Amino acid sequence: MYIIAAILIFGLLIAVHELGHFATAKLLGVSVEEFSIGMGPLLWSRQKGETLYSLRALPIGGFCALEGEDEESDDPRAFGRARAWKKFLILVAGAAMNFLVGVLLCLILSAPNQAFITAEIASFNENFSLQGEDGLMVGDRIISIDGERIYLYSDILLMLSRSGETMDLVVERNGERLVLEDFPLVPREYTENGVTVRRYGMTFRVEEATLGSRLENGWLTAVDFVRLVRLSLGDLLAGRAGLRDLSGPIGIVDVMSEVGEASDTVWDAFYNVIYFAALIAVNLAVMNLLPLPALDGGRIFFLFLNGLWLLLFRKTINPRYEGYVHMTGMALLMGLMLVVAFSDIGKLFGR
Repeated sequence: MYIIAAILIFGLLIAVHELGHFATAKLLGVSVEEFSIGMGPLLWSRQKGETLYSLRALPIGGFCALEGEDEESDDPRAFGRARAWKKFLILVAGAAMNFLVGVLLCLILSAPNQAFITAEIASFNENFSLQGEDGLMVGDRIISIDGERIYLYSDILLMLSRSGETMDLVVERNGERLVLEDFPLVPREYTENGVTVRRYGMTFRVEEATLGSRLENGWLTAVDFVRLVRLSLGDLLAGRAGLRDLSGPIGIVDVMSEVGEASDTVWDAFYNVIYFAALIAVNLAVMNLLPLPALDGGRIFFLFLNGLWLLLFRKTINPRYEGYVHMTGMALLMGLMLVVAFSDIGKLFGR
């Protein structure tokens, strides 16, 4: 059941992305040849005006085919003949829709909460050795760790886990900001109820949820997801993560299924699946805007490059050359997806 739900969610997010392109193109008067829900064999279609609306067999996304998107067209309403600002809005609309869905899902997750843990320190463990005017004090609000802004309590745990033996902390104390450089905040052994545990030695203030704090928490969770994508890409480029750490649709569906099945209650399963759906929605939004060939971000990059080329040389780049770049990028992207798919399958059978 969770596998089916994960596949449908994944497909729905892709369809929503294409809906963003479709709706914006229609709004701006750009011709759309076909808008399809689903991929693969055609199940149903209907021609309405210039656009063919279709339903296809595989619920794994959809597509929006714009007139003159990848080739020359004599249609005055073709995408290739549209003004640059219209092209930009159409290209960015898919990612915007994904991000909007991610925000809405995060708001749904925040809505039932009766309280939130804040970034303000409430107390220390008995043997915590780093408290004082030159260290941390009760009432301090953690603002950033190693230059990364702290939006939510969960950010503290994430950033501490990514730090080494020391870190740079910025805290707010009595309305002023205090910088604690090379601060040695690492997990230590503490005794709680007669049991030895490893903790950072702090507890944080809990505040009652309000409508405003629920909305803020939902929004900041989505913003946090954007940072997670950035940190993950940074780890990949720096060599701190490798191929085994990448996951494609197969791996994501598997993880969502595992999380759902491991949940203790129906609400926990719903929460975890929606959480992953929100994370994937924001991930799709950010990744699609990367300036890589074949992605929306690559097309936006060429849009600005074409404008610069026109400004400098009084002519535009031959659309064929851009098409070659995007075709090459698509081939490389499909190759990477194939490698990641085999890696995901290997993980499944290698458990």
